[in-house]
Order: sequence, then C-alpha cells, then structure tokens
Amino acid sequence: MKIAIVGTGYVGLVAGVCFAETGHHVYCVDIDEAKVDKMKKGIVPIYEPGLNDMMTHNMKVGRLEFTTSLSSIIEEVEIVFIAVGTPMGEDGSADVKYVLKVAEEIGTSMSSYKVVVDKSTVPVGTADKVAAEIRKHTDLDFDVVSNPEFLKEGAAIDDFMKPDRIVVGADSEKAKDRMLKLYDPFVRTGAPIYCMDVKSAELTKYVSNAMLATKITFMNEMARVADAVGADINRVRKAVGADKRIGSSFLFPGVGYGGSCFPKDVNAIEMTGKNLGLPMSIMQAVTEVNEDQKRYMCRKITEDFGEDLKGKSFGIWGLSFKPKTDDMREAPSLVVIEDLLSRGAEVKAYDPQAMDVTRKHCLGDKITYGEDPYQMLEGCDALILMTEWTEFRSLDFVTLKSKLKGNRIYDGRNIYDRDECESQGFSYTGVGC
Repeated sequence: MKIAIVGTGYVGLVAGVCFAETGHHVYCVDIDEAKVDKMKKGIVPIYEPGLNDMMTHNMKVGRLEFTTSLSSIIEEVEIVFIAVGTPMGEDGSADVKYVLKVAEEIGTSMSSYKVVVDKSTVPVGTADKVAAEIRKHTDLDFDVVSNPEFLKEGAAIDDFMKPDRIVVGADSEKAKDRMLKLYDPFVRTGAPIYCMDVKSAELTKYVSNAMLATKITFMNEMARVADAVGADINRVRKAVGADKRIGSSFLFPGVGYGGSCFPKDVNAIEMTGKNLGLPMSIMQAVTEVNEDQKRYMCRKITEDFGEDLKGKSFGIWGLSFKPKTDDMREAPSLVVIEDLLSRGAEVKAYDPQAMDVTRKHCLGDKITYGEDPYQMLEGCDALILMTEWTEFRSLDFVTLKSKLKGNRIYDGRNIYDRDECESQGFSYTGVGC
C-alpha cells in the first residue's frame, strides 16, 4: 500500500518509518525545506532510539521518501495521514489550524477517493471540521478517519511495532477495511484493534492521557503528604501498586510531568468540557498540582540554602522531560533552572541528548553545559537529579565527593537509596521519602 504522512515530528516520522518497515511505500511530507533536505540525506531531526537505523534502511531499499509537496504525490497514495502539530492555544484548547490547512491542500489536489486519517491529537469534532474543509474544495468521495497514536517518547519504535492496542474511528466500512489492511502486520501477535465511531476514537486519546497524567499527579500529591508526616512514599507506592485494581504503572513520584502530550492534552480536555458547560475540576487540579510540583525541589533547596542563592553553584543531571529523548517541551528542569538563576545561583548541567536543544531553543548560554556528568560538578554546592537517564542510576561516590564542594543530593526521581547516600556522607533529599 502507498501512503502519505504529512508532518515529520515524533508521531509522523515514527509512523512513516514503521509503516515502511512493514513493506508499505511511504511518502513523508513536511513544509520545512531544510528539514526535508536533511532527512533526504539520512539525518534524523529528533532523537529516538532505533529510529536512525530503521529510517536509513527503508530509504536505501526505496520504501521511504521525503518531500515538501503533498500535491505532487497525492495521486500515488490511498491513505493520507495528518500528523502535524496541534499546539496549545492561549485559552488552553488545541489549535487545529495546521490540521485544517492540510485538509485544504488535500481537497484542492486530490482527484480520486482518499482515506484521510487524523493522526494528530485533536479535539472531538475535528474530523467533522476536516471533512467540511475538504468538501469546500472537491466533490469527490473521501472518508475521514481518527487513528490516535499512543507512543511514548524514548520507546516509540517498540510502541508502534508492538502496540498494546490500535484505535480506529471510522464511520464507513470502506475506510475501516483500508485501515484494517494497513495495520494487519502489527496485530499478528494478538494486539486488539478497537473499531469505533470517529468521535469516540478522538475522545479515547484524550481520556488515556488525562488518566495517566492524573495518576502521576495523584502520587505526587501523596508524596507531599508522606513528606509532611515522615512516611516513605516509595514503600507506599509499592504496596498500593500491588493492588490489581490500581497497578504499579505511573505511580512513581517526581518533579512533575512534561513533554508534548500530557500538558497539552490535559488542558485541551479541560477546555472541551468547559466549552460544553461541564465542570472539569479534576483536570484543572491536575494541571495546577503538576505545575506546582515542578517547584518541589526549588522549595527544598531554599529551605537548605535560603532564598538568596548568590555565590552558590548547582549541578543539574538531566534536562529532557524524560529519559531517551531530547524533548525539552514543558520540561520540569527548566522551571528549576529558571528559579535558581532568578535567585542569583550559577547552574551547570549535563544531559546525554538534550543539551543542544536546551542551548538552541530554551536557555541559550544562561547556564554552563558539561561534557562529562562528574567533571561539570566541580565546585558545585549540590547535585540535582532531574531526569532518570540510565547512566545516572549508579553513583560513583568517590568521584562525586572529589568534585562537589558541598554534600547535598536532591533526587527529583527517587532513583537513589537514602541510606546508601547518607552512609557515604551525603545529605539526601528525595520526593516524599
């Protein structure tokens, strides 16, 4: 099958490469000429484990192509995926202007039946808007399908190739049959495909992300209770997670969630409810608690060092919002760093992948970037762990002692053992433990 995917961010590029890997011929479309030129040369614009090799292979065998022109290839394809960004608007709702722009181009350039698939995370009712936009420009037959993605950055290839489930929202049998054929290679191991109406599929993605964000936020709030009463949230988490009705996933307390999905999607579902006249108290609380949680370590630091941090130096391990990605969108590290800088502190940072993105798009040269996690701690008053990259999990206490001027460790992800740290002469602060 020949397909087009418009938009080459995390969702679009991963989907395109994975579809090509299963034998489909894929055209990835993006209006950014410089980005397309780089991809044509085999340069992957994002960091995602396994993506580079898979992309290079499928380009080499001729199943994966890149272009800036949808109109030039639209008649080659049966299915067009829309995977462009849906940024958060000023009121918190998802902005679908880029989705509708692609719909307009499809309508003006198609000359035969197409299945148009909303792969971007979009509010309920967007498929109707896409259909209306296409219909303005053509009388030809088409169908609009909702096919939300459920990829985790850092594990996106695995998630796509071996999905927990696939959701297809289609209101016509013709479109549903095309989608089932497309996804057949991905469900041979028994993963279910849930076929439903379009609006239910659109809502499914928001409900999934809102539920996960709520679990994270709930446990972060419980970590504050544990902190106040002197309990250990790590022990609480394990006991609670053993309950099969609850499960252990997403019960890890920390310094708040970030990334491109949870913050935007929680806000979007909140605005959807408000626009319908429905109170969205839980979603509003999730956002408020999460934003406050990003300042958890800031409060702990000022309790120890005071409000004025002039003359103090702090080393940050981890910048990206989670491991195995260079994504800095809504990263908790940015909140902590800006707070430290505003109080006059010097900040040094190391991240295995996200330093270039941080320098170019977030902080510039406000902070110092280190090429070695231990060397950059030279003369620092404290170490602050913000992202639980694998390479940070085992501490070299001898080297740490030789580099740090102070003896404080602030563990924003609870990956270190308090007793071990304290036995080595360090003062340890975790999240609720």
